[in-house]
Amino acid sequence: MLTDSLQLAPDGQPYQLTRLQNAGGMTVTLMDWGATWLSAVLPLKSGKTRELLLGCRTPADYQRQAAYLGATVGRYANRIAYASLLVGNKPHPLLANQGEHQLHGGPEGFNARRWRIVQQDTQQVSYALHSPDGDQGFPGNLEVQVNYRLTADNRLEISYQARTDRACPVNLTNHAYFNLDGADTDARRQRLQLFADRYLPVDSEGIPNAELTPVDGSGMDFRHPKTLLQDFLRDRDQQRVKGYDHAYLLHRTCGALDCPAAHLWSADGQVQMSVFTSAPALQLYSGNYLDGTPARDGGSYASYAGIALESEFLPDSPHHPEWPQPDCWLKPGQQYQSATHYQFYPI
Repeated sequence: MLTDSLQLAPDGQPYQLTRLQNAGGMTVTLMDWGATWLSAVLPLKSGKTRELLLGCRTPADYQRQAAYLGATVGRYANRIAYASLLVGNKPHPLLANQGEHQLHGGPEGFNARRWRIVQQDTQQVSYALHSPDGDQGFPGNLEVQVNYRLTADNRLEISYQARTDRACPVNLTNHAYFNLDGADTDARRQRLQLFADRYLPVDSEGIPNAELTPVDGSGMDFRHPKTLLQDFLRDRDQQRVKGYDHAYLLHRTCGALDCPAAHLWSADGQVQMSVFTSAPALQLYSGNYLDGTPARDGGSYASYAGIALESEFLPDSPHHPEWPQPDCWLKPGQQYQSATHYQFYPI
């Protein structure tokens, strides 16, 4: 574990950094603040190495960005419309932080907390967090744990567990942004394949405004590999939010962690990433509002510098029990479990 003693987190204590490394030379760096994934450096076949993740220059710079770079997001990733739940058939207000809606768990979500390091070695690290009853408006005391494990074959395995003493919607994810070519290129030049036939349309505030819709015949179709630029802003759905910021309902076969949910390829053909997840959906976000985010080189990122593939329940699921996915409400006596693996291949 590394301590950044020159900079203090908002709680007045140093940031604690952990570096994982495998025998092949891949390294992954993580931080206890926000249980954040800071870096992923992959050795290429040329003998060079490449940073595959967007990130800031210093841990303190993460406090100056609103893009959730690499953070663990919760209690509920993505949006809950009008920052409200129905609890016992009565409206239950949450704290809003995107207009009148709640995004990624509220104004002080899990990305803005110090997580406790439970266990770590050179291959893995586990973080735990207690979220008290009423936190950001959510009911129940929630105990959360996230584990990061780097395997010998360049797979970062992220697993989540949670328990509650009152019924509460739980939806945890990691908000990493990927640019497999390096951060100085337009990430929309990467090629993407998604194993999904339907996506969820949204309004200009990112709130679902229609039923799950077939991708056929639209620019939302990634069933066959293509660049994000190929059909960028072709659809009204994209135009509303300046690009891709939509959830895709994955094929049911994807949830076994041995069938990919997505593939991403660098534009230069030297790196492939495959995503495996037990979650029912992936949110594709093309970094539409990244402009001005502090960058690793000390400058700032432009919009579309990286893309996120967030594993999760569909957005606003607490208001849509009719959607074909597991129940997003965690109840006392149950355990929330979710896992997402990102595997990197030099090609």
